[in-house]
Amino acid sequence: MKKGFATTTSSINKLKKIISSKEPKGRLIPWSPWPSANFQTRYPAFPLVLTLLIVLVGQWYISLLI
Repeated sequence: MKKGFATTTSSINKLKKIISSKEPKGRLIPWSPWPSANFQTRYPAFPLVLTLLIVLVGQWYISLLI
């Protein structure tokens, strides 16, 4: 009668390899250290937020000139 932990973990290792292979590896731009390949899936609102920040800083800067 066997009880306790399993002695083979090959099925768990295969499952981990399958799950980890779904995420893209490497870089979005090959010669650049940033951003990683999964950047777009991790931060989908980044272009919108960056655009809003640029517009807000631009308006603040223009208001200082006037």
